Amino acid sequence: MMSKEIMVDGEIYLLVKNYRDAFVEEMFLERYTSYFSGYDYIVGDIAYNKLRLKGFYDDKNKKVKEFNNYRYLEKYLKENCAVSCKYFVLKKKND
Repeated sequence: MMSKEIMVDGEIYLLVKNYRDAFVEEMFLERYTSYFSGYDYIVGDIAYNKLRLKGFYDDKNKKVKEFNNYRYLEKYLKENCAVSCKYFVLKKKND
C-alpha cells in the first residue's frame, strides 16, 4: 500500500501514520504555516476536536534536539498529548 502524498507550500509529504483516522487534509491545511516547512516530520494530534501540529527532525538533521527528535515521538505523545488521542505523521519526501 502506498502512502498518501500531500502537497503543501511547495513540498511533498507522505502520510506515514494515521492513527484512528486522524488525518483530514482540509483541517491540516487550515492549521499549517510555513513555520513547519523546515522540519522532516509534522505530527498532528487531535483533542477536543482541535488539531495541534508539531515539527520533528530526523536523527541525521543537524538541527535535532531531544525535544524535537522523531525518535522520541512516543515519549512526546505520552507526555504531551491526550491519552489515546488521534494523531498522524507526515514525512517530508526527499527526492
